[in-house]
Amino acid sequence: MNQIIKYVPLALLLLFISACNSTKIVQNKEVKIAFLSDVHLLDIYGEFSDFNYRGVLNPMTNKYTLARTMQSQLQSTRLFNENYFAFIAALDDVAKRKIKYVALPGDFTDDGQPLNIRGIKNILNNYSNKFGIQFFITTGNHDVVRPFLMDGGKKDFLGEGGKQQVIMSKEGLYSPKESSELPIVVTKDIGRLGYNEVLSELKDFGFTPKQSDVYWETPFSSYNYSEYNYKKATQAALIDNRKYTIPPFGSPIPDLSYLVEPVDGLWLLAIDANVYIPKQKAKDDPNNPDNYDSPNVGYNHVLTHKEHLIKWIEKITKEADSRGKTLITFSHYPMVDYNDDATVAIENLFGEDKMQLHRVPDENVAQIFAEAGIKIHFGGHMHINDTGVRTYENGKSLVNIQVSSLAAYIPAYKLLTVKSNQLMEIETIVIDSVANFKELFPLYKQEHDYLVKTGNSTIWNEDVLNSKTYKEYTQWHLKELVRLRFLKEDWPLEFKDSLLEASGKDLLFLFDQNLNGELLPDNIALTDFEQWTGFDMIYDYYRLKSADELAINDIGIARLEQYKLVCKQFEKSANTNFKLWAEIFEKTCNGAPSNHFVIDLKLNTIDRITH
Repeated sequence: MNQIIKYVPLALLLLFISACNSTKIVQNKEVKIAFLSDVHLLDIYGEFSDFNYRGVLNPMTNKYTLARTMQSQLQSTRLFNENYFAFIAALDDVAKRKIKYVALPGDFTDDGQPLNIRGIKNILNNYSNKFGIQFFITTGNHDVVRPFLMDGGKKDFLGEGGKQQVIMSKEGLYSPKESSELPIVVTKDIGRLGYNEVLSELKDFGFTPKQSDVYWETPFSSYNYSEYNYKKATQAALIDNRKYTIPPFGSPIPDLSYLVEPVDGLWLLAIDANVYIPKQKAKDDPNNPDNYDSPNVGYNHVLTHKEHLIKWIEKITKEADSRGKTLITFSHYPMVDYNDDATVAIENLFGEDKMQLHRVPDENVAQIFAEAGIKIHFGGHMHINDTGVRTYENGKSLVNIQVSSLAAYIPAYKLLTVKSNQLMEIETIVIDSVANFKELFPLYKQEHDYLVKTGNSTIWNEDVLNSKTYKEYTQWHLKELVRLRFLKEDWPLEFKDSLLEASGKDLLFLFDQNLNGELLPDNIALTDFEQWTGFDMIYDYYRLKSADELAINDIGIARLEQYKLVCKQFEKSANTNFKLWAEIFEKTCNGAPSNHFVIDLKLNTIDRITH
């Protein structure tokens, strides 16, 4: 039976640590590792190698820019353009803190296009050469979209006069039924690379061994720790030696998982959890990328199609324990339910095919990997800040730390300080101050003017362009995403309409017209409920869902207390939908520590650090 890991006072925890010298410190000192997930880099200042199109000229900078439209990025779960600047700001912060190890848990590019693979390669090499930072990456569903090279493109680049610019990797990809106001650009640099190409371009960032590594292996390596040498590891890193048979058609698929020991005592386990389930057509044409599904489900499919990883992980965790190594695991996908145990209620209210529920890992995922020996795992994919914990009766536990995306609210990265084999401190570093994030705003103004002129029905709110900080800008992104997409796609119509326009006061009295306002806490007045609507409550739910406890300052404690009082009233009603909404909202407010905390893997404790 699962149970949430115990929380203990920090003072008691530190007293215990000071009294017990049994834990081994890596190299007798602390080691810091930064985790930057879901960067989704679009190289807005990159150049096509086979076409002279340079993008649209920015009147503010007098530079040509390969940017996507604001209309498209405000209806996506991520920004496409400004995250370029946020990534640079995050790496500058990492360098300023003198952090030497950086892990990127997948989705480091927009869609694995040559343009963007070259872009991130150049950026990582620059910081590696200038600051001595070692980067360790693993694949996400937006890096190797399919296992093999495939054509693709985007129809929503920002073109002249605020119009949409279509860019495709070959002729004929853009449907003739669709109209294009500007000439279509055709370049191979907007296609999507497969495993061969990604490994070739990014091999220096963990995917292959370095001579300076203490140790390096893959799930398919034939050597062991005691007989390791660089020559053997280099041979094992070849892509032909890193393939597995995927059922049901026996297609050979690469797996870029690896274990690296960059410094004595520290093991970084990078899991390639991409699973490309073959369609029926793959039986006859196994090398056609179109004959495979997207890998975006994650660990639910790892259990059924990548069993070799579980056996490999069991071997690694046992050896790490026997050799006194500190093992840190990261991959693109979450291993633990990230909905604060509200998933069942979300499914009952919204439906099993809504709210991205297909991405939630089954409960047996956490148990299987905990049994395999994984204790701490950093994941991405969902663009949220969250800590998920599962502890089992046999004493084994798994802490899953969801790393925020730099391309969404709340923009942040995780800083892990390894104090010993058993003691970990995790801090969430919010990236708020981002130089040049307004650089493309004049182009967006042109786009907005064009949409107004043409009478577009889903036009975005121009107030987005008044954002003063990057974090505020990501809040606007989320707010517009809720308005323009989430409410339309996920919410039951009747329930949504009953919430949206109602004031907080209306909602408070919705099921009890005789409620006595004098029963409210002293610090809350009835008039406070008149200052917000059901839309505000829905938007703030998404802020909590995305940023967890980091959203509290943005929402305000007083407003959060008002929401909770409304939820208490909803709980009393006979309306199932409102009762479910109350349950979902309250659980989202009460997750495990996710901002700054300490984990003791020996005691199975997690403790929030407050300043």
